[in-house]
Amino acid sequence: MGFKCGIVGLPNVGKSTLFNALTQTANAQAANYPFCTIEPNVGDVAVPEPRLDKIAAIAESAQKIPARMNFVDIAGLVRGASKGEGLGNQFLANIRETDAILYVLRCFDDDDITHVDGKIDPLADLDTVQTELMLADLESLEKRRPALEKKSKQNDKDAKLTLELVDRAIVVLSDGKPARYAEIDAEEEKAWRMLQLLTAKKVMYVCNVDEGSSADGNAYSAKVFSHAQAEGSEAVIISAQIESELALLDGEERDEYLEAIGLSEPGLNRLIRAGYSLLGLQTYFTAGPKESRAWTFQNGWAAPRCAGVIHTDFEKGFIRAETISYDDYVTLGGEQPAKEAGKARQEGKDYIVKDGDIMLFKFNV
Repeated sequence: MGFKCGIVGLPNVGKSTLFNALTQTANAQAANYPFCTIEPNVGDVAVPEPRLDKIAAIAESAQKIPARMNFVDIAGLVRGASKGEGLGNQFLANIRETDAILYVLRCFDDDDITHVDGKIDPLADLDTVQTELMLADLESLEKRRPALEKKSKQNDKDAKLTLELVDRAIVVLSDGKPARYAEIDAEEEKAWRMLQLLTAKKVMYVCNVDEGSSADGNAYSAKVFSHAQAEGSEAVIISAQIESELALLDGEERDEYLEAIGLSEPGLNRLIRAGYSLLGLQTYFTAGPKESRAWTFQNGWAAPRCAGVIHTDFEKGFIRAETISYDDYVTLGGEQPAKEAGKARQEGKDYIVKDGDIMLFKFNV
């Protein structure tokens, strides 16, 4: 299980610069004109995880494999994208496949970099992009209604439920709010996700600031954070320019550079933590001489489902999970000392896996 995030925003807000930095590639052309990204760029990045380094060292693993995060860089949307303006339609489809939407908002002044609306206002930019996604959702829902109405009249239970959800979403969207504001019961969640609404996805706001504001932000980013807090979303401050420079440095040089500008870590680390928090993701580990590995799972998952992250057979034939907490594993010095100290637990199907657990699954297929 990974975290797939669609990066959206107006042209010239720093999306492709950020994407290049995060993925440490130059596949997305960063240029000072709209639509320089003419195909969605996809990149995988390793999730920074200091605990994996310690586990691998204790287990004397030949290899350590981090969890991965997936970014999709989508061309700059403009007003009218939902109606096909610019390169709108072909990119809106790519957003539907993501777990969350990352809005990159311009929070810096620079006369050399043009703004499509001629002014710097991150919340206005957000409103423009979000409105286009809402309009696209409305169009999608209205196209579905006739067929759903017909099936509902024929007493199709699934169609009736879907139609009810469609109408509920239309009411919210028509009121000028994203679909995620609709009240959905737990038993409706699956059918709701099947609608694949762009504005039903969780969102994160990335305030792209100038280098001097990278540590504490500025007046622009303060407005974004206030907005995010009011709606219960995540926001992070990143200087795409700094991140692009960090991507070119090795470990020691990167640490020295971060210290010089007053930062303790790259913006990527903050972004990933915010993404994990947004989606309720956590990490468990497997460890041994061959490899130590980090695995991503949803908070609240029981052991069999977490085993299925490795392979579906592990979930189907789950017997039990030998479990050691991260603190016990590190403090005691590994699997065998933990067993000798009585800290290796045998957990069954009802065990709710905790962040940092070191797991060994027993299964039979």
